[in-house]
Amino acid sequence: MAYLLGSIPFGLVVSRLFGREDPRTQGSHNIGFTNVLRISGKKIGILTLLGDLGKGTVATVIAAFMEFPWHWVLIVGFAVILGHVFSIFLRFKGGKGVATALGAILGIHPLIGCLLVGVWLGAVLVFGYSSGGALLSFGVFPILAYFLTHELYFCLFALGVMALIFICHKENIIRLMQGTESKMSLFST
Repeated sequence: MAYLLGSIPFGLVVSRLFGREDPRTQGSHNIGFTNVLRISGKKIGILTLLGDLGKGTVATVIAAFMEFPWHWVLIVGFAVILGHVFSIFLRFKGGKGVATALGAILGIHPLIGCLLVGVWLGAVLVFGYSSGGALLSFGVFPILAYFLTHELYFCLFALGVMALIFICHKENIIRLMQGTESKMSLFST
């Protein structure tokens, strides 16, 4: 069920509801927050962000509320992220998983989730790169997981999520290294 929830492509759904173009055909061709923000504006971008964050949070909070064992809550969190990245509704293509992962982490460990959002936001404000903020945020995730929880399963979850986010951002990493990555402004769109 978590995978199916994660598979809901909010960027595409919201864009179509508001009569906007399919985000897969414009900009970076991604269904996530950053591309939708760039091509459709703040309102559609924020709704996409809330949908993607929300599905991650809802999945993990429900699993915890149902008193799933701890490791199953983490598996639910990973499944919702995988659903976003490999959406069954989009022929196993999807977004890069950042907002959904942040939502899942917020549902599992709110303090670490808030710290990661803060790292992403700070990096975007200072450097102007959403992808760079995501990479920095998820790069520190395993470190925060270790020092704030010392919990083996959570640390393994953090390493897995970090690896998935980095793999999904391989093209962004190349563009960042070449100096050709597009910047974003949270205030001008």
